[in-house]
Amino acid sequence: MTKNKNDDDRIKEQQMTYDVYAAMPDDGQRYEIIEGAMEMMSPSPSVTHQAVSRELEFVLMQSCRTDYEIFHAPLDVILSQTNVLQPDILMIHRSRMHIVSARGIEGPPDLVVEIVSPHSRKRDKVVKANIYAKYNVPEYWIVDSETRTLELYRLLGEVYELYNLFEDDDRVTSDKLPCVSFVISDIFKEML
Repeated sequence: MTKNKNDDDRIKEQQMTYDVYAAMPDDGQRYEIIEGAMEMMSPSPSVTHQAVSRELEFVLMQSCRTDYEIFHAPLDVILSQTNVLQPDILMIHRSRMHIVSARGIEGPPDLVVEIVSPHSRKRDKVVKANIYAKYNVPEYWIVDSETRTLELYRLLGEVYELYNLFEDDDRVTSDKLPCVSFVISDIFKEML
């Protein structure tokens, strides 16, 4: 059997891990590690994205901060050595604070929220949804400022199922997160 010269010359990419990522010098960019590949998050969030994020975090803080710790990006959610994501907003029940460390969040939050933008839509709805489901994040919200909607996904086995779609003046509630109660249009009122 003849050996192909290209087999010897092929350089195998090293799988990125959290430890390698954490040891890198800060270059001012934000990264996520998805299935061992480091991906740069760009461009930076828009003013609209930031306004929606701020308003959503505000309404969650008003009703949920007694029972949940609420965090926002940038913050590493270390689901494994090869899957490290930075959701826009996340909540962790106070009984599970052991997953909060100096490095970030080390395990699945109770809620993860991604605010989609035109360049992140597929990544948030497919790639990140699959990772969050794989590591058993029980509830995943996708907020879309273009359509002014919130999609609430629930983990069903190993995949997410769309459980509810909130729009206009619908009241967002979750039986898994009983503290949640706000009108969806309230988080879009400050959009530019």
